[in-house]
Amino acid sequence: MNETNPSVTEADLHAYADGQLPETVRARIEAFLTDNPDEAAMVAEWQAQNSGIRSLFAGYEKAKDTDPLLVVPPRAVSSGAKRWAITASALLVFTLGAVSGHYGPALLEKPELQLAGSETLPKQAQTAFTVYAAEVRHPVEVFANEEVHLASWLGKRLAIQNLKIPNLQPLGFKLVGGRLLPVDGRPGAMFMYENQAGERLTVMVGRNTENRTTSFRFASSGNLETFYWIDGELGYAVTGEIFRETLRQVAEECYRQFPS
Repeated sequence: MNETNPSVTEADLHAYADGQLPETVRARIEAFLTDNPDEAAMVAEWQAQNSGIRSLFAGYEKAKDTDPLLVVPPRAVSSGAKRWAITASALLVFTLGAVSGHYGPALLEKPELQLAGSETLPKQAQTAFTVYAAEVRHPVEVFANEEVHLASWLGKRLAIQNLKIPNLQPLGFKLVGGRLLPVDGRPGAMFMYENQAGERLTVMVGRNTENRTTSFRFASSGNLETFYWIDGELGYAVTGEIFRETLRQVAEECYRQFPS
C-alpha cells in the first residue's frame, strides 16, 4: 500500500478515518486518497464502521454512577463491578470513534484505554479457522457430545474457572466441538460452530498476562472476518466467512456468556 506516497502509512489512514489528524495533515491525506481510489474506499468503509458503532451505542454516552470504577485498581473492584467497568470503558472507546483505528492517538494518550501490545490475536484466529474449518472428519479434538468434558479440560488448561462454552443456537449455530491450540505461545482454546447451511465459525480464547485493557475491533482478510476483544488477561476472537452483522451478533452473544 501507499507505493506512490510512502510517507502515508496505514496508521495515518486509520487516524484520518477516526478524525484524529490536524487540518494540515488531513489535507495531505485527502490529496493522497484522491489519487488512490482503493485506499479511499477502504477508509470510507472504516468511517462507516465508526458511524455504525456510534449509532449502536449512542444510548450509553451519558455519564453513569459507575464511571469512577474505571480508575479503581482492578483488585479493589468486585467481579460484578469489574464487568460494568470493562463495559463502560469499551463503550467510551466506541463513542470516541476510535475503535476501528489501529494505533489511534486518542487511545494511546490514556493508559486505561491503551490497546494490548500484541495485534497477533486476529491473525492467529484467522489461521486457525483456515486450517480447521475446512476439515471434514477431524475439525475438532473433542466433539459436542462431550461438551462438559471439553469445557472442564480447556478451562483447566487456560486457568479459567467454570469456563462456559457459548450457546449460539438461538443465532442458528450449533456447537461442533473444540480443541486446544497455542495462542501467543500459551495454551488457548478454539470452539467451532456450524449452521444448517454448513457455514462454520470459530471462537478462540487466549490468555496473555500483559493484557490490561479492553478493545473491540474488526479485522478482515479477503472474505474472512474476525471480531475480537480483550477482557482483562483474556483475548477472544470470533472468525468466519459470514456477514459482518451476523459475526457482530455472535461476538456480542459470546461476550455476554463468557466469564469476566
